[in-house]
Amino acid sequence: MKVVGLTGGIGSGKTTVAKFFRELDVPVYIADIEAKKLMETDESIRSAIIELFGEKAYDDNIPNRKYIASRVFEDKEKLEQLNAVIHPAVADHFEIWKREQHAPYVVYEAAILFEKGGYKKCDYNVLVTAPFDRRIERLQKRDNSTLEEIEARMSNQWSDDKKAELADFIIENKELDQTQREVRQLHEILLKSA
Repeated sequence: MKVVGLTGGIGSGKTTVAKFFRELDVPVYIADIEAKKLMETDESIRSAIIELFGEKAYDDNIPNRKYIASRVFEDKEKLEQLNAVIHPAVADHFEIWKREQHAPYVVYEAAILFEKGGYKKCDYNVLVTAPFDRRIERLQKRDNSTLEEIEARMSNQWSDDKKAELADFIIENKELDQTQREVRQLHEILLKSA
């Protein structure tokens, strides 16, 4: 079974593209969602995060995401330490999930697929891009984030140009109808190569 990596900068529309793949009956694994679930359910992850960030990192066994985010986005070393706890657990979980799927290919969606080398485990990699101002607008609506918060999160990701060098396919997410057509066309290509 082929693995198709799906990534893009924050606010580019990865979730929308993933939804379009799901509508074509392609199994999609969203690494960020699964990481959040593991943070809540995996005792070893919880212990490691509390050791890194202190008791404030959890409220009644629920991760205090705002607190953790505030700590990692001002301290790159803390972000690396958090990633070292979460990423191996997510990679293991993905392998178990993949074995349970019955499809010619699956999609593995991850925000920092290229930055952390996860793309090397994929047969193909898809980059979703969108105009900068549209990304900012989406994030401000979605998260009620300030421009400063958004720029801090963006600074932890590679530029689209750098990611494009490693991508096999690029979907420019400007208009939904066009994006959906591009996903359908890509789906046909991927089915032929699976």
